Amino acid sequence: MKRLLTLLPVMAALALAGCHKPAPKSTEAQNARAVRVVTLANVPITGAVAAAGDLVPREEAAVLPEVTGYRVSKVLVDVGDTVKQGQTLVILDPALIQAQLAQAEANASQAQVQAQQAADQANRVKDLDNAGVLSQEAIDQRRFQARAAQATANAQAAALKDLRTRVNKLSVTAPVGGLVLERTVRPGDMSATAAATPWFRLARDSEIELAAQLSEDDLAKIRPGMHAEVTLPSGEVVTGVVRLVSPQIDNSTKLGVVRVHLPVGRNIRAGGYGRAVFNEVSGSALAAPETAVRYDADGASVMVVGPDKRVKHYPVLTGQRGGGYVQLIKGPPPGSRIVQNAAAFLLDGDLVNPTEGTAAAAPASVSAPVSTPVRATGK
Repeated sequence: MKRLLTLLPVMAALALAGCHKPAPKSTEAQNARAVRVVTLANVPITGAVAAAGDLVPREEAAVLPEVTGYRVSKVLVDVGDTVKQGQTLVILDPALIQAQLAQAEANASQAQVQAQQAADQANRVKDLDNAGVLSQEAIDQRRFQARAAQATANAQAAALKDLRTRVNKLSVTAPVGGLVLERTVRPGDMSATAAATPWFRLARDSEIELAAQLSEDDLAKIRPGMHAEVTLPSGEVVTGVVRLVSPQIDNSTKLGVVRVHLPVGRNIRAGGYGRAVFNEVSGSALAAPETAVRYDADGASVMVVGPDKRVKHYPVLTGQRGGGYVQLIKGPPPGSRIVQNAAAFLLDGDLVNPTEGTAAAAPASVSAPVSTPVRATGK
């Protein structure tokens, strides 16, 4: 009886074990993690680009004397004056040329009289060829003298015209209208057409522009006609319009120049320094949701979902960001599907169950940050 009581618990345990069925094993597909994925595509970029540069005349005119060897009598304008086209800037002393002009007029008159006299003598023998009245040699001699006298008269007339032109050039005039930027001439100076330094430098129509320097990437975003907010050295902000985008990049600085036309004003001075912000910059770039980019000790990366629904770690280089998106300068090609939430704990080769996320349906514009290139120190 005692042995029977001992075996009863053992028999009961065996009976219960015979009634329990083992649980079936789950497959890898059933254990796949559900993730949301988005498809990489180009999205619009809108924002601003800033650049700095020098304030320069739109077109500069140099003024030099056209006659040599005359002393400056009067200087009629100074730096900062606004002149009109053809306005007299400098008067040269006419005393020396006036005596030459009087002598040239007398010589021209004398030569003209002599030419007329020789012509009359030639006309008298016009019909006497082979008439026996005069020798043919005498007839030809009169005709040659008439032509020579007329040539001399023409030469004297040309010399007189040259002197009269020089008299007119004694008044040095402005080739264009505009603002006088620089003056180097003084009363008493001698005129010399080979002078290395112009007497005046003029800003045509008083127009000053900003020669903004941009990197090659930013230069590609600027178009003529775009507006720019330009900050002057005084702190005043004026609105300018892009007139010209440089067709080349400087080999040494790797920067290009954008000419921004500014309104005419006394507060805008050539040689100053300005900063322009171009607010109408637009374009497109490959971008991903910010939540899809993870950052670790190896840098930024995304998880790409392959056709076999397995994920792969893919390093990326990020750029501009905004509107919940970040630009991918380097990364997977467009059309790749990436995991929308980078916080999901996934390893290379993990099998996932992807569903399309909502972020890729209506991508927002990426706002480009304001960027300013380093100003070139050399011209």
